[in-house]
Amino acid sequence: QVQLVESGGGLVQAGGSLRLSCEASGRIFSIDAMGWYRQAPGKQRELVATIAGSGGTNYADPVKGRFTISRDNAKNTVYLQMNSLKPEDTAVYYCHVDGVRRNSLFYYPNDYWGQGTQVTVSS
Repeated sequence: QVQLVESGGGLVQAGGSLRLSCEASGRIFSIDAMGWYRQAPGKQRELVATIAGSGGTNYADPVKGRFTISRDNAKNTVYLQMNSLKPEDTAVYYCHVDGVRRNSLFYYPNDYWGQGTQVTVSS
């Protein structure tokens, strides 16, 4: 199986920055897609950003130009650099991975979620 451990959340003032990290562990050969989602109180979970194994990225419109997603394949880790934070960015941020190979031939059947890390931006 695969476990995801997130870190880097916290409390920051508007305009500040935070960097989230998420390390995947277990029997992992490679990971296709890695990403970040967030869920604010009373709202549905929404996409923040994704990054493919090739390095291609996708961002939600509200975070374009402010957030940067990156990955270190050797460490099975995905990062989210968040700059110019706004109070509306306050949410629990979840790491997600999909297309995880346990060896060169076989994929795990599931996708995986982290436990979530709280990001709070004060005005």
